[in-house]
Amino acid sequence: MNLRLATTSAAALLALAACQPASNHAFKSVFMEAGSAVTSSDFGNATMNNTLIQTGQRDYAIGLNRRFSAEVPTTINFEFNSALLDEEARNVLRAQADFIRQFPEVSFKVYGHTDLVGSTAYNMSLGKRRADAAVDYLISQGIDRSRLAAAVSYGETQPLIVSEGRERANRRTVTEVSGFVETNALVMNGKYAEIVFREYVASAAPRSTLEGNSGADFSTEN
Repeated sequence: MNLRLATTSAAALLALAACQPASNHAFKSVFMEAGSAVTSSDFGNATMNNTLIQTGQRDYAIGLNRRFSAEVPTTINFEFNSALLDEEARNVLRAQADFIRQFPEVSFKVYGHTDLVGSTAYNMSLGKRRADAAVDYLISQGIDRSRLAAAVSYGETQPLIVSEGRERANRRTVTEVSGFVETNALVMNGKYAEIVFREYVASAAPRSTLEGNSGADFSTEN
């Protein structure tokens, strides 16, 4: 009788194995803790991020700087031995200004760079002039000077491409989030969530009552 029971159990296990798909993920999920299947996704990340910011575990400025670099170009380039802004550079700075205007509580800093041609002292000066040119243009676009931290020059010390010759990629300025405007009451109160919520509300635009009626004739006869 024990032999018959063992044989029946073995047959049942073989039948279960035969029915199990190549991937046993679905089979395992039956025995997993409820809700564990979503722990590896992005579910809940927004709440987690807000919690980390409110408790000081994640720097809001760092997160905003990542968003800034993802949504607009942060770098402009210059001609050799020049601090003049060309049209491409002005277009980039206008896009930066549009972003900066959305966050009146946030301050920004512009870093100037050069290629490796020329003396170290001269390139430090040139990098500063380039950073100043970018800051001045952002001010011309309506950005308050107090929100633009003092421009800094790295000169030739941080090339993107190591080359002793003329290299346009190295002749640049980079704009970054530097922190918060200390005199802003919203930031002083630590209400970072209100900054995010304000932008969220502002992004909502009511749909036109005429939307979806493009085929209708609204003309009138005189």
